[in-house]
Order: sequence, then structure tokens, then C-alpha cells
Amino acid sequence: MSEVFGVLAAALALGTAELTAALAGRPEAGPLLAVGSAFIDLSPAWLKDFAVRAFGTADKPVLLLGLVTVLAVASAAVGTAAPRRPRLAIAALAGLAALAGAAALSRPGAGPVDVLPATVGAAGGTLALLYTHRRPRPGPESRITLGVPRHDRPIQPPAPAPGADRRALLTRGAALLGVAVLSGGAGRVITSARQTSADGRFLALPPPADPARPLPPEVGLNVPGLGPFTTPDNSFYRVDTALIVPRVPHQEWTLRVHGLVDRPIELTFADLLARPLTERDITLTCVSNEVGGPYAGNARWLGVDLAALLREAGVQAGADQILSRSVDGWSASTALESVLDGRDALLAVAMNGRPLPPAHGFPARMIVPGLYGYVSATKWVTDLKLTRFADEQAYWTRRGWAERAPIKTASRIEVPKPFAEVSAGSVTVAGTAWAQHRGVAAVEVRVDGGPWRQADLAASAGPDTWRQWRTTWQASPGQHRLEVRATDATGHTQPAERVPPIPDGATGWHTVLVTVT
Repeated sequence: MSEVFGVLAAALALGTAELTAALAGRPEAGPLLAVGSAFIDLSPAWLKDFAVRAFGTADKPVLLLGLVTVLAVASAAVGTAAPRRPRLAIAALAGLAALAGAAALSRPGAGPVDVLPATVGAAGGTLALLYTHRRPRPGPESRITLGVPRHDRPIQPPAPAPGADRRALLTRGAALLGVAVLSGGAGRVITSARQTSADGRFLALPPPADPARPLPPEVGLNVPGLGPFTTPDNSFYRVDTALIVPRVPHQEWTLRVHGLVDRPIELTFADLLARPLTERDITLTCVSNEVGGPYAGNARWLGVDLAALLREAGVQAGADQILSRSVDGWSASTALESVLDGRDALLAVAMNGRPLPPAHGFPARMIVPGLYGYVSATKWVTDLKLTRFADEQAYWTRRGWAERAPIKTASRIEVPKPFAEVSAGSVTVAGTAWAQHRGVAAVEVRVDGGPWRQADLAASAGPDTWRQWRTTWQASPGQHRLEVRATDATGHTQPAERVPPIPDGATGWHTVLVTVT
């Protein structure tokens, strides 16, 4: 039973810590989030790449589940030790609190108040342990009355009835669980209310001064199983290092442009909306995307011309990098030339006609066509520093990824799905190809290593978006291997050799195995 009380004491400690963090307006200082975020930052690149490949967008819930499991095991051990070695148990709780406090202080923008949740949680856990392991009060029959001769006093008080002892333990356990649930739930409610107030979903945005061209009617192919040309917000991939989605009230948001500039600029969100807004259809791709992977999406973005903003600040000679930072301290290094060369680089405020969802960067994020997201698509951006690659490195480049990462020509088969069973005869094979800022010129498909056949391309919405394709295959019974490759507008064709994402993006032909019946 002691190990159960240890777990319940840890649950109460977490609940009170989360409530304290919520009341302080610093939910990221809660022990689980603080330790999890520090773990992400300290993890080597290969471990992060493995997490994305193995768990996809569920990598963060898996991390939190792992932390909870480790905490449960540790707290069970503390609970077991508490009856016989209470000082050791309390010291262990203090050590866990110190670890959580140090993790909270390591986060960007942390201050002394961020230690408070771990401190309160440790105090709550300690009181819970003392409460659960205190001895039952002796009954009236076991009390020693003054004046009674020693030989008449009972040598040993009678043990409490087993049923009463069990009821007392259950009552204490239920009390701990109740306090843990109520405090943790209250913390969640407070945090959720504040996050909702920071959500820009009801914000009215001005119309674009430079609207996107209407999409050609033939830009999307009507093939069952093939995704839409424009990816819905709730289906758009999310790969980042934020364990909790930052919530930044747009009334409090500011952007600083500084470094190697003649005229530093600081903008509020209202200042940003007062500028002429540009609207463009742009496909984004994550560098973690394996061959044929899902981490690519297309949306219509609305934002401020990033190149015009930088030129207004006055770029100084020698600057070759934009070091952008998000509100949670993450950074990206973007080649300055890729923003100033005429492409539609944006400081985006909207996605698919609505303010950016919090998970995709509200109030503002960077969008630079043709570059992988880790060097171009900083979400929750608050700082743009003009600097040099030789002087400063960003989050991922410090971990061995390439400084400059243009998106590689890629294609994938979406219909039929891998290991699908299809009927013999005419089978539609379809998918998507991309080569942002160059455009897709051709897509070819082959079966079982045979000759390459040209696929039919959907209409192009521009060089910065992906392009759908399809072909028809006369399928015969048996198992077959389908392969696809794309050629971009510069004449470059995807190479056959499979290369992993590290350090600058995956290459290779996407292959799908199917069974024809």
C-alpha cells in the first residue's frame, strides 16, 4: 500500500504545482512541461529524428507519457521507503523538485517565479506522505491514565481492528486523489481560459493589398484517397520542439528587427496589420520528412512582405543570415539572399483565410518558399536579427543540420496505399510532387522495375506549390512494386538512392507494394 500512497503523493504534488503555475500565468513552468522541454533541448539530433520517425506528430504525448511513467516508478519507490526512512523519502522529493525547478529556470525568459510551482509541489507531496504514513490515534482503551500503577498499565495497546485500519487508509487515499484531481483540474481550467483569450480565431483581418491569384479549376484531381490541393488547418502537419503550444495574446505581441541594420524596428501586431498585406499559396515541407512521408502541406498564407520589412530596416553589408527566434526561444537561421531574391517571403498572420491557429504560429510566423521549415518557418516569431553565419548558429545547425537547406525535388504515391489490395484491370495511381520555388515539370511512374511512364499532371498554381498527378495502370494478379520520381523545372530528376533526412533532407524514389487480386 505504501507504493500506492507514494504515487498519490506525486499526483498531488503535480496537481498543486500545475495549479501554482496556472495562477502565476506560467503554465510552461509546471514540472512536467519544464522537464520535458529541457529534455527535448538536451536530446541529441539522432534521438529527435528517431522520435519523429517512430511516433510522428505523437512524439510529444509519448514523451509526456514516458515522463509520467518514470515519475510513477520513482514515487512508488519513495512511498515504499517513507514508513521506514522518512528523511530519505523527503530528500528524494526535494531532489525531484530541485530538478524540476532547474528545468524551469533553463527555459527562455524564465525568472524566480518559475521555481514556485516545483517548490509548492514538493511541499504538497511531503505533506501528503506525512499524512498517509502517520500512525492511527490510539483508542480510549489504550491510553495510560495518571495514577494507575505501572503493573496495572497495559504493556501493549491493542491493535486497531483490521476493518477500521483499512477504512482509514482508503479514506486518506481518496482524500489525496481528490485534492490532486481538483488542483490539477483547476490549473487546467485557468490555463485553458487564458489560452482561449490569446486565441485569434475571432480577430478580423484586413483584406490583402496584393491578393493571391485564383486557383485554376484543374489544380486538384478528383481521385478518391488523394488529399486536397489546399490542406485544411486541422490536417496540416506540425513538427516543432514546443512541448506546449505557446499562447501569445496579440495585444502583447511585438516583433523586433535588429542586428546588422541601420534602423532597428519594433512592431506591434496592430502595426503589422496596418501594413500592406500579401496573400500567396505556398507549400511547406519539414526536413524530417522521409521519402513518401506526410510532413508536407499547402495553404494560402496572408502576411507582410518580409523583404520589404528588412529593406526598411536597412540591411548592412556583411549580413548573410536572418536569425529568427520564437517566443519559446527556438531559433532558425535563414539565408538572407533567399529572402531578398524576389520570392514571396512572408511574415504571415493568417492561414487559409483565418488568423493563424495557435499550433501554427499565431500571432505571426515566417514563410519562405523553397526552404525546409527548420531554416525558414519560425512560428510564434518575436525577433529577427540580421547577422552572419560565421558568428551565430541556430537551434538545429548547432546540432549538426545544414545551415542552408533548399527543399529537394520529391514525389509520393498516395493512391493506392502501401500494401493495399486492388482488383485486376484498370487501376488509378495518383499522388503529389513538389519542388518549391522551382516547380514540378514532370512525374514518372514505373511498375516492377519496368520502363518509366509519364503521369498526367494537374494544373500548376505556381512554382511555390506542390502539384498533383495521376496515371492509369493495367494491373495483373500478383504482388507488384510501384515507384515514382519527379523532375523539376530546372531539369533535375529525383535520384534513386535513398538518403535519410539528416543533414539537409531525404532523397530517393517512393515505392509502394500492392497486391492485385
